[in-house]
Amino acid sequence: MDTKKLRQNILDLAIHGKLVPQDPNDEPASVLLERIKAEKERLIKEGRIKRAKKSAKSSDTPHYGNVPFEVPDNWVWTTLGYIGVWQAGGTPSRSNKSYYGGNIPWLKTGDLNDGLITNIPESITEEAVANSSAKINPTGSVLIAMYGATIGKLGILTFPATTNQACCACVEYFAITQYYLFYFLLSHRDVFIAKGGGGAQPNISKEIIVNTAIPLPPFAEQERIVTEIERWFALIEQIEQSQSDLQTIIKHTKSKILDLAIHGKLVPQDPHDEPASELLKRINPKAEITCDNGHSKKFPQSWCWAKGKYIFSPMKSTKPKGETFQYIDIDSIDNVRQTIKGIKIIKSINAPSRASRYTQKGDIVFSMVRPYLRNIAKVNINSCIASTGFYVCSPLDMLHSEFCYYLMISDYVVNGLNQFMKGDNSPSINKGDIDNWLFPLPPLAEQQRIVAKIEELFSILDNIQKSLEA
Repeated sequence: MDTKKLRQNILDLAIHGKLVPQDPNDEPASVLLERIKAEKERLIKEGRIKRAKKSAKSSDTPHYGNVPFEVPDNWVWTTLGYIGVWQAGGTPSRSNKSYYGGNIPWLKTGDLNDGLITNIPESITEEAVANSSAKINPTGSVLIAMYGATIGKLGILTFPATTNQACCACVEYFAITQYYLFYFLLSHRDVFIAKGGGGAQPNISKEIIVNTAIPLPPFAEQERIVTEIERWFALIEQIEQSQSDLQTIIKHTKSKILDLAIHGKLVPQDPHDEPASELLKRINPKAEITCDNGHSKKFPQSWCWAKGKYIFSPMKSTKPKGETFQYIDIDSIDNVRQTIKGIKIIKSINAPSRASRYTQKGDIVFSMVRPYLRNIAKVNINSCIASTGFYVCSPLDMLHSEFCYYLMISDYVVNGLNQFMKGDNSPSINKGDIDNWLFPLPPLAEQQRIVAKIEELFSILDNIQKSLEA
C-alpha cells in the first residue's frame, strides 16, 4: 500500500470540502473574511502589523473569479497572505562568535520535521537578533522551508524561536485554525516544489507563499476537518508500522529458510542420492573431505564439509580488451535484493590500474570489503570484469549455481566470514579466508531440491512484499 499517496488523497479531499459533511448552521467563511478585515484594521492602527501592499489585481478582500477548483457554498477563496502574517528569518554573521550560543533557539530548515518542533540544537544571542534580520517567532508559529531540497518542509513551534532566511513563518493567523493551515501547506507541498523550479538551488519566496490561493472553510468545519485528517493519519501510521513489522518478519523468515536449507532441514534426504563426499572425491580426487568440522550443529550423513578452494574454480585476473568493457564494482550491487542493479560500460582507457576479476554468467560475486560484505549477487551475463574487492565464486560441477548463491547470502557464511575482517582504514577479508572456509555440501540432487523449495517459499514471500508496496 502506497501510504504516502493515501495521505495525499486524504489531504486533497479535505481541501476540496469532501472529507467531512457541511453543516448549514456553520457561520459561512465569507463572514469570517469580513471580520478579518475589521481585525486587521485594528491591528494596523495599534502598529502591530503593517498594511499589505496592494497590486493592481488585489483588493482588501481577495475574490477569485477563476478559482483553482470548486468548493462548497459556505467556503471562500482567499490567499495565505490575507489570513496570516508571514515573515522570513535571517542568519547572524558566523564570523561574530558573540552571536551564537545564547538562549534564543535558532532553527535551520533541516530541523523541520513536519510536526511539532520540540528541539532546536543551535541558538543565538539577543545581540544577534538586534543586529541581523533574524526575528523571534512566537509559540504556535507555522514554519515552511523555502530553499533547496527541503522546500515545503513544515513545523509548528512549541516555544519561541528564530529561524534562518530559508524559512518563512506564519506568526499570526486570522479566521483559520493553526492545524488547518498546517495541513493545507502539507497538501500543497508538490505545488511549492514545482514553483521552486530546477537548478542547483531551487527556491520559493515569501511572495510566492503569501500570494498562494487557499480554500477557506467555516471555522467549525476547519476543526472537524483537522480531527478527521488526524484520525485517518493515525490509522495510516498503524498500517505503516504493520508493514514495517511484516517487512521485518519477511526478512527474518527468508533468513530462517536459508538457515534450514544449509543445515539439511528444508527438504527430506533421499538415500538414493550420491553422497556429497563421493561426488567431491570423483570430481576432485585431491580434495580434503570431512564429515565433521567440529561444529556443534550436525549435518545429514550424506553431506560433507568442503573448503572453498575445492568447490570454486580458481579466480582469473584479466585486463580489458577492446575499446570498452563491462564492469561490476562494489556499488553495482543492490545489497537488499542481492542483484546487480547496473553493470557499467567503461572505456578501456579508464580501466582500473590493477588487473580485475574475470566473471561468467552464473558466477557469484562476494564482496570482501566492509561495509559492503553483504554486497553479493549472481552474475547474469558473460564476460564481465569485477572489482578486485570481490571474491568470484565460480561453482565447480559438484555445486549447483543457484545453491551456491543461496549459500553465499546465508547468515552462516556472511557472519562466519566476518570474523576474519582485518584492517583499520579499509577492513576486509582476503581470498585465503574464503578458500579455506568450510562450506556445507549436500548431494547434488538434494541441492536441486533445496533450490526448488527456497524459490517456492521466496516467491510467496516476494508476492506478499509486492502487495505491501502496491
